[in-house]
Amino acid sequence: MKIADVRLTGLTGGTVEGGWAEELAPEDNVHTIVEVLTDEGLVGVGSTFTSSHLVGAAVKLLRPFLIGERADEPARVSEKLRQNTFWQGRGGSVEHAISGIDIALWDLFGKITKQPVSRLLGGNYRNKIKPYGSLLFAEVEPLREKLKAAVARGFKAIKLGWKPFGRRDAKTDELLVRTAREAVGPGVELMVDAGGSDAFWPHGYKWALRTAQMLANYDIVWFEEALPPDDIAGFAELRRHSPVPIATGEVFTRRQSFRPLFEQQGADIVQPDCTKCGGLTEAWRIAWTAYEHNVQWVPHGWNTAIGLAADLQLSAAMPVAKYVEFLSPSPYMDELISVPFKPDADGLLTIPDAPGLGIELNREALARYSTK
Repeated sequence: MKIADVRLTGLTGGTVEGGWAEELAPEDNVHTIVEVLTDEGLVGVGSTFTSSHLVGAAVKLLRPFLIGERADEPARVSEKLRQNTFWQGRGGSVEHAISGIDIALWDLFGKITKQPVSRLLGGNYRNKIKPYGSLLFAEVEPLREKLKAAVARGFKAIKLGWKPFGRRDAKTDELLVRTAREAVGPGVELMVDAGGSDAFWPHGYKWALRTAQMLANYDIVWFEEALPPDDIAGFAELRRHSPVPIATGEVFTRRQSFRPLFEQQGADIVQPDCTKCGGLTEAWRIAWTAYEHNVQWVPHGWNTAIGLAADLQLSAAMPVAKYVEFLSPSPYMDELISVPFKPDADGLLTIPDAPGLGIELNREALARYSTK
């Protein structure tokens, strides 16, 4: 079976709260659905955390190396794409496009072999995992309402991030965290994401350490992106002294980019995003490297339901996996597949065991949110 074509659908109209920064609006296109079509009619689906304009340009570059290739060898084919675009890619949007293609190829591989991707990645260690509801911070009263709604949707773990946390003063930061803890009570896990990959991040190591010490008073599970992503030395120092586990890695692409984090012991938790870092193939390699370094792997997923499906398949296939990120509420998460993911009464997600990613696109919703 050969690869015959690639179909892209940029998503617009449902970007959560305008994304993650004031400069974005719900109409902005920051996610792309990637479908790989075969000459025998099978279709694999993937997702990319990048505008369809960038993905489209990258796919034009990648097509000569992709069309006519086997549809059942995802790791080799995606590595071929990577190796042949070092001079015009080597990370960034080209790698993001490869990510979506790779996920779609794994979905195809599963459909061809009639196996779930988790089994093709090595086998199943679990069939359920805890999702954490991923939300943005807000002012105090709206924050309370957000958290109550997330708990009502069944989440037993919630991560809060970005604005206005870290953008005003230490008193505001503590007020927000205290409000969150009071709103959800002691039985719900809380994580905090400073958003150090925001434009012109102003804080350094000492701010991060003081903030981590504050977070420890509220039983925060981890402190994410407290520093700019490339400050590996700063992360290593922070990890050594913080009372709260330190997490980072969501913006990195390619497995090689994670190597300094492991070598310099820069994080307690690494967070590759399979829709950016190179697909399931690269995420699988990064997750196993984390396991071998006794570093926790938690997939980043400011994402679509297709990206979450990929994270779930990899989570099933890893010896140690505790959480997946679940962007909520989000039409791209709640509407794009025919059977949406929902936490059960125990706050867990069941990992699909149908062939491929185990999901089916909701074509009507895909058309509704497609770029015009």
